[in-house]
Amino acid sequence: MTNAGKRVLIVDDEAPIREMIAVALEMAGYECLEAENVQDAHSLVVDQRPDMILLDWMLPGVSGIEFARRLKREEATAELPIIMLTAKGEEENKVQGLESGADDYITKPFSPRELVARLKAVLRRATPPGVEETIEVNGLILDPVCHRVMAHDKAVDVGPTEYRLLQFFMTHQERAYSRSQLLDQVWGGNVYVEERTVDVHIRRLRKALGQSHEQLIQTVRGTGYRFSTKAS
Repeated sequence: MTNAGKRVLIVDDEAPIREMIAVALEMAGYECLEAENVQDAHSLVVDQRPDMILLDWMLPGVSGIEFARRLKREEATAELPIIMLTAKGEEENKVQGLESGADDYITKPFSPRELVARLKAVLRRATPPGVEETIEVNGLILDPVCHRVMAHDKAVDVGPTEYRLLQFFMTHQERAYSRSQLLDQVWGGNVYVEERTVDVHIRRLRKALGQSHEQLIQTVRGTGYRFSTKAS
């Protein structure tokens, strides 16, 4: 598994700490997002869909613990891995942190190397089998590690949204999804996107796939769309 392009959200109210962590993670090949409070962090979770959160225990307003609990309660973020950062080394806090749903716990001060090692371990556990594996359907190949789509050994030029849409479809075959379900899964619950947007991207995706594969993306009347190798 590769960590290239994995997005990590760093939530800490101290800018120098965020900066130190971001430098270490970017050197290790991660993409970093930063927030100084829970409100900003929540917006980034919804809009940017990070692969993991590094969450400070002590935050102004809503605490890191409370935010972790909230994320674990919401279906869309229940599986999002969280590592708690804290200056407190006491056992009971460690227990409280893990009970709130955090996947791991690291006490300040920590070395960037230790943090990267912990992060890799948690991400490895959190990546469902198959997400990093190449998927092939009727000569259409999606390679999630290289972010590449091929049709009968020719590269298919798809935009980033069409790529995410195709990846979702290829990993969730033979099931009909409504436009709002696709918005949640592919766009990440961003309420500013209209349902018609889905139709536009489906049209672009079909066009990119061309005559050899466009029929895999079927319109389901009254519902939405499905990816299927069976005739509709």
